[in-house]
Amino acid sequence: MKRRMIWIAPLAILAMVLFVTLGGYVVTHLWNWLLPGLFGWRQITFWQGLGLLALCRILFGGFRLHGPGRSNFRRRMRERCGRMTPEERERFRQGIREGWGFGPPAGEGAGPSK
Repeated sequence: MKRRMIWIAPLAILAMVLFVTLGGYVVTHLWNWLLPGLFGWRQITFWQGLGLLALCRILFGGFRLHGPGRSNFRRRMRERCGRMTPEERERFRQGIREGWGFGPPAGEGAGPSK
């Protein structure tokens, strides 16, 4: 067990370095392939691409750690639905459908009224 743990940390560090390097190259090459031709913007270097990748992570991804303490929305919703009666569950589904525009409002029937 202890021998196995010795290999995990260096492999994890190597994987992170490779992932960041690959991400920087992908961003750089996509930028240099698309944006100068489309908009006339300048090409960027690897370090600028890496900075752009980090900026996007900060703006759109945040610094959330995905460890055991994170909130798990699906698990909580499954637990809530498990405690509902079938009537409550159907009322909840109907409310979701109406809120997102997937079906008639609660007071209306399926057919036309005369």
